[in-house]
Amino acid sequence: MRSVARHRFGLTSLLLLATACAHATPVGALAEGCRVAGAGVAALPATVGDAAAFPPPQLQVRTPVAPTAIPSGGRHYLIYELHLQNFSGEPMLVRGLEVVAADGPAITPIATFEADPLRSLVAPSASEAGAGMTGIPLAGNSGTIAFLCLAFDGEAKVPQRLKHRIALVDGTVEGPDVEVDMRPLRVLAPPVSGPDWTAAGGPSNTSHHRRGPIVMNGTARISRRYALDWKRMKGGASFIGDARDVRAYHAYGQDVLAVADGTVVSTMDGLPDNVPRTAAGFTPAVPLTADNIAGNHVVLDLGRGQFAYYAHLQRGSIAVRKGDRIRRGKVLGRIGN
Repeated sequence: MRSVARHRFGLTSLLLLATACAHATPVGALAEGCRVAGAGVAALPATVGDAAAFPPPQLQVRTPVAPTAIPSGGRHYLIYELHLQNFSGEPMLVRGLEVVAADGPAITPIATFEADPLRSLVAPSASEAGAGMTGIPLAGNSGTIAFLCLAFDGEAKVPQRLKHRIALVDGTVEGPDVEVDMRPLRVLAPPVSGPDWTAAGGPSNTSHHRRGPIVMNGTARISRRYALDWKRMKGGASFIGDARDVRAYHAYGQDVLAVADGTVVSTMDGLPDNVPRTAAGFTPAVPLTADNIAGNHVVLDLGRGQFAYYAHLQRGSIAVRKGDRIRRGKVLGRIGN
């Protein structure tokens, strides 16, 4: 887990078991939970308050990881978080969020969120606390995370700099500018071969990978923000027979391939397969630690600060070693659990 958190790109070859059938998002479909953004969006209603009042509302607005523009299905996506922290001892009610493009002569709204759409962005605890309210309540000295996923259609311009305005009951808080990472991303080869593969749990605003912050070394991170679960579906199902037998799964034991030329920077082997998770529950084969949470794995350095992380591989299948320089398409190991 510590190594995942450093990587700007995560590609996970997984066998996720005993879940409902997953299907690939058709080209052009909007990723689940994401909002189409762009010019022409109406601004939030003005907040009545004294803009010159001191002290101003004690709400911190922070983006710990700047978004990267990701092309997919004819759109560009920005997937990132706002950490909202109430530093006062009094409760606040966040009643609206406005995202604006801040890289032109005019600062123009590109997305706004109020009421239910606003509550859908935040961590479950804050969302549940806000049920029946017009906004997100923040108790004194408390905070929450707003998970944002903005989609820009076709040729719509992706801003290189964003600003966020938080509307409160009696004031407005404007966060600092957020730079968008516009570096081109590597075009990758498939990590698996053959037909019937589905990339499940991918970048969206609802996947379990997306909303999985974990605090490591005193910092909250979402190391699997861009992770994928590769499933092989046949006849609408990922397995046939006993759901608790790893060998019943169509993906089990299949080769995983290098998605680009790169250098192996980390490997782990020797961990046994877990018994697949079912409705009856799940117990890991070995106690989980920060070092083994991804199971048997291979990490490739693709250059330019981008990495590919293959997790949950089969014991004894790792075919490379740290320091190896490998070519795209090379077999790295096999899918396990």
